[in-house]
Amino acid sequence: MESKDRGCCYKNNFTYGQAPLDLLNRLTANKLDAVVVGVDYRLAPQYQFPTPYEDVISVVKFFLEDKTLAEYGVDPTRICISGDSSGGTLAAGVVQQIQNDPEFKNKFKAQALIYPGLQLVDISMPSHQEYEHGPVLSRNMAIELGCLYLTNDKALSQAIRKNQHMPHGSGHLFKLVNWSTFLPEKYRKQHVYTEPVLGRLNTSFSILLDNRLSPLATNDSQLQNLPLTYVVTCQHDILRDDGLIYVSRLRNAGVKVSHDHIEDGVHGALSFMTLPVYLQLGIRIKDKYINWLEENL
Repeated sequence: MESKDRGCCYKNNFTYGQAPLDLLNRLTANKLDAVVVGVDYRLAPQYQFPTPYEDVISVVKFFLEDKTLAEYGVDPTRICISGDSSGGTLAAGVVQQIQNDPEFKNKFKAQALIYPGLQLVDISMPSHQEYEHGPVLSRNMAIELGCLYLTNDKALSQAIRKNQHMPHGSGHLFKLVNWSTFLPEKYRKQHVYTEPVLGRLNTSFSILLDNRLSPLATNDSQLQNLPLTYVVTCQHDILRDDGLIYVSRLRNAGVKVSHDHIEDGVHGALSFMTLPVYLQLGIRIKDKYINWLEENL
């Protein structure tokens, strides 16, 4: 294997200062002898959607150009995009957009999504209810950070808390994120499905229809074109069900998916691999992620 013949773009948080994951990128580069690009995109609330997303897609397209790959010695058939949490949202959305771009289609061999947030359509899934107060990421914190990514209007966060934020014309998205259909029975438990309420907000929030914000709310015809996928979900995480449903939908669409569900996992564990907060859990997830990359790129 020639040096640096694999490439990986890694993204993390988009709303409040990037998590300390430079260590993960360095470990990945050293273990795989790969080029790892961490995207330093502009952050909300100063720069709101779609600016951070457009920063990422610009960097990704530059990296995927033949001359850039050649300059860094990257094999163009062995490229992965990955991210955790909000970075998983960005990574999943970018892959979907890239697959619709004739110039860059099929450039990614794989995507790796670690406890990703994948939709803003339904904020009352079982995991949202069970882990409303955390650990690490509470429902209130997730809503506040997600809204800062979109707007300074407090009306949106108030509506999201009641699951009454989706605008008229978005009802077709509900079936794509319906946890009563796609979530494994083990996680549905005693919960009763209720559709989000439409039209309680004005049309200024039609941005919520943008599937770059909700990669999970994408038609099967789009999903079936996606590359080899790795997903990590954590049991004690309000975003758990986003990842579980995506795994189900991708497999139904014929995408090859590897899935690690961490029964003792919590959101953001990769941020706790070094002092002052050290969790062996973070090391385990890091090892699973790097090992999967090593075996599949």
